[in-house]
Amino acid sequence: MQQRDKVLSYLFTLSLITYIDRTCISLVASDMKSDLGIENDAWGWVLSAFALSYAIFELPTGALGDAKGPKKILIRVVLWWSAFTALTGAAFSWFYLVIVRFLFGAGEAGAYPNASIVVSRWFPKQEIGKAQAFIWAAGRVGGAFAPWIVIPIANQFGWRFSFLAMALLGVVWVIWWSKSFVNFPHESKNISSEELALIEQNRRFKQHNHHIPWAKILKDRNVWALMLMFHFFMYGAYFFTGWLPTYLKEGRHFGKSEMQLFATLPFVLGAIGCFSGGYVSDWLSKKYGLTFGRRTVGAVGMGISSVIILLAAINPNNQTTAYLLAIGMGFKDLTLPVAFAVCVDIGKDKSGTVSGAMNMVGQLGAVFLGVLFGYIVKLTNNFNYPLFVIAFLLFLGCILWFFINPEKEVDI
Repeated sequence: MQQRDKVLSYLFTLSLITYIDRTCISLVASDMKSDLGIENDAWGWVLSAFALSYAIFELPTGALGDAKGPKKILIRVVLWWSAFTALTGAAFSWFYLVIVRFLFGAGEAGAYPNASIVVSRWFPKQEIGKAQAFIWAAGRVGGAFAPWIVIPIANQFGWRFSFLAMALLGVVWVIWWSKSFVNFPHESKNISSEELALIEQNRRFKQHNHHIPWAKILKDRNVWALMLMFHFFMYGAYFFTGWLPTYLKEGRHFGKSEMQLFATLPFVLGAIGCFSGGYVSDWLSKKYGLTFGRRTVGAVGMGISSVIILLAAINPNNQTTAYLLAIGMGFKDLTLPVAFAVCVDIGKDKSGTVSGAMNMVGQLGAVFLGVLFGYIVKLTNNFNYPLFVIAFLLFLGCILWFFINPEKEVDI
């Protein structure tokens, strides 16, 4: 096994655990709301508290990884979020829950930008899409596993214990990561000279000073197109992560067993979408050029997803709608590894900063969706109306892909 494949296994497992922990709250949302006396509009603030702090701390944590190295930063990230996952299980009021979820998001922020830093240092440029595909598909696999882990634990021991159990996964990962990973390939004792040469001669990363050129990055039109695209993407993404179980149970009146199945299926198809998007983008880039490869997959994924989610919103049949939503997530997630691959393409040694900037603006979309969904449902008593908003914004994201140039590096 190549050393970079071992590194990818660390990142795959990190992403898997991230999404198991992140989706835990949505899977037990109905029980939590009932026990704590929280309505849907107030619940939206609980979901958005996480997304808001995640957005605030995403860019600085990505930049810190560029400067200090991803090994120490990811240890801090995972231990922090594991602690606040456990503390979520101790919730006794709405206000406590908002504070804890805000701190949870602050801790988890930077996980994926630092994973992108690892990719920029450890993988040749022709494998960037593949690496991002594995990382993001792992998150979707985690989301698919979560209902089959969290719901049985919650049914047997109560929703509070499910958070404690999920927190322990992160602690185990930190022990493995801290003993096995090094920041650069040349620091590894087990890498062959052939693999080291392949990586160092072909990777996007270049050794550089640690000054972060904020003004140049944030004035770059290409970066802004990327950030706005991901902002619209996250409206769709956070629906599936934060609101889907509630939508299925309260909006489409599924029982727990049906909800468990149809909360899983979107993440299964999302994993397939992530794998496919990364590999197809690399293949098209090699055959037709980087711009064609990245733009095509990104635009097609978000465009088709917007149409399918619109069809789900207007479909009266509950099971057909659930299947359509799953398919919509599969197409949407074609875009995900490609977006982070572009961050590496244009960011190079500042890929963590660019990824953090993109994800920061993206998470603001999650903040708005978290609150907006709850208020629309309360005002209209209709769970389908928010899907019209999501479909429209995904279409805008599709259009923005034609303004993103993965060959235009950030001018630093």
